[in-house]
Amino acid sequence: KLHNSINSNMARSPLSNNPDPVAADVEAVSLVKPGSQTMRAVSRKRSQILTSLHTPAGRKTLGMVALAAVAVVFGSRVFSSGSRGDPMMALKKVHDGKSLSIATWNIAAINNNPFEYWITYDENPKYSEIMEHIEKFIEYPGEKDIPVNQVFTDDMFSELKARMTEAGWQDVSSFWESDFKNRKIISEFMKDDLLGSKRLASMPDRITNTINVENSDEPVCRPTVINMYSEDLSTLDIWWKKWESFMFDEALTIKTTEGEITKKPFEMLQPIKKAKYPAITEEEEAVSLPLQTMCGAIFDSILVHMMNTVSTPSIWQPLKKTMVANLNKQKVPHTLSLLAEVYGNSDIITLQEVSSSFIDQAMAGPLGNKFWINAPKDMDAVRDQNSVVMLNKSTFPSGKVAEITDKVVESFPPDVDVPVAKGDINAITAVDKDGVPFVIASFHGDTNGLATIPVNEALVKTMEKDPSLSDHKLIFGLDANTYEKEYVVDGKKKHQEVLEWGRSYTGFGETSCWGDVPQPSNFTTFNARTYLQPQLNKACKSSEKREKGDVNPKDFILFKKGDFEVLKTWKDNTGERFFIEDMAFPTLKFPSDHAVLATVLKKNY
Repeated sequence: KLHNSINSNMARSPLSNNPDPVAADVEAVSLVKPGSQTMRAVSRKRSQILTSLHTPAGRKTLGMVALAAVAVVFGSRVFSSGSRGDPMMALKKVHDGKSLSIATWNIAAINNNPFEYWITYDENPKYSEIMEHIEKFIEYPGEKDIPVNQVFTDDMFSELKARMTEAGWQDVSSFWESDFKNRKIISEFMKDDLLGSKRLASMPDRITNTINVENSDEPVCRPTVINMYSEDLSTLDIWWKKWESFMFDEALTIKTTEGEITKKPFEMLQPIKKAKYPAITEEEEAVSLPLQTMCGAIFDSILVHMMNTVSTPSIWQPLKKTMVANLNKQKVPHTLSLLAEVYGNSDIITLQEVSSSFIDQAMAGPLGNKFWINAPKDMDAVRDQNSVVMLNKSTFPSGKVAEITDKVVESFPPDVDVPVAKGDINAITAVDKDGVPFVIASFHGDTNGLATIPVNEALVKTMEKDPSLSDHKLIFGLDANTYEKEYVVDGKKKHQEVLEWGRSYTGFGETSCWGDVPQPSNFTTFNARTYLQPQLNKACKSSEKREKGDVNPKDFILFKKGDFEVLKTWKDNTGERFFIEDMAFPTLKFPSDHAVLATVLKKNY
């Protein structure tokens, strides 16, 4: 019956007034775009129902399955941005304007390597095929584990040696002849933990992978698989000529703390010091510049060799270009569009990991027309990852009154080292159109989430001890970086477990859009590293993305108990107000590794 209802409702108007609430919610499926992730999820649920009709056990539990399907549909309404469709606007109308709509989102800094994380790429099955073949190549190389000099050849090394001699660097021929040329490419190079500890391949990759240059909107990329480099890498000979020229021929103008400087990429490399990386020997430290350059060339050559072995250039290179366009180059436009078109009716939006360029583009576009966009005054110019508070101009006509981030920092517990960086906290005051004062904050927690509890404590204490803030309503949107499970080593907490976080905020008289007790399995992230990145010790097999990836309940919206009650909360990893569980993201259509979290609150004042 549900199957037939979904089919029949596909052709019906999404705006009809259906008195049956279940039918009305099933009818919402007609708003889903054909071929979208949401539509595929509904189709999968329909298939489950139809299959269950043919088994005794299935018929016995069909009612529960149908209810689950209705729940999927109910939670997956995909509305237009108009007032009749958007639940933010619909609930505001139902409650006579006595509601407040908030969205929070860690939009995630741009990742220069489109292959670094497993993504969901339903549009092209070749993606999963290639990535799984790379995984097998590295995990079970067998006869493919050939000597380095069959990939990065002796002739290539001789040409590299001549270039490094011209640069005035020491000769590393002894390292090549006695060691590196004979190493197996996978077991003795790519998977060598000691080499990783010495940073001989990862350091040059970090510095030269993607170089932002002055007077250009496009960065300059090293010829390699693991960045946005777009030219032909169909053979090792083609790759080598381009790599050599990139490193040693082209001078680039970059901005530093000392001003603009012009250098060739090899001149940007930094010595590897034993004091910081104790695994490196004194002999290696003395020649770390040419040695890391050689290792970087070997590393890139192996990546090109692997890709052209498990696939063909005519398949993987166009695939990469599509991924770069969607995950990298179009990330900012996709993010801006999603915020404006899907969450543009929010009263408050808090964002994390926002670049200064994104802020400028948001202010200059449709979002800037509708929202006051508030960046922290201590913006991080180096990491360029900042927390932002956006206020709907209709709800907050005068915008920000003051920034109180400094007061929050001053309220940190004196005996606690709080791991926050510039731009992580942004706390402001504002007054809504009804004259109600607010404290609104956005926060990006550290990787382990250990700053989250002390920052929240400091925010609450700032409001309590300042008489001018004591009557303000609190809205706090954050990436708390909390984790499903506790992780303790030698009696020391290594990251913030989510249930402890819940006990902490309720202890300060707060609750969240998820309630007093957050569910550890209510995940808002699902990402896992692939084998196409420099830190193979962090790579996850395709079958272990859930177990070993970053799949955790990280995002929250907090407020004081009694001030509001939750009318509706949802998370979104599709850009369609719908969340698909057990799906790795970002995807080509959803640009972040964090879900959007949104809630509509009823005002109790």
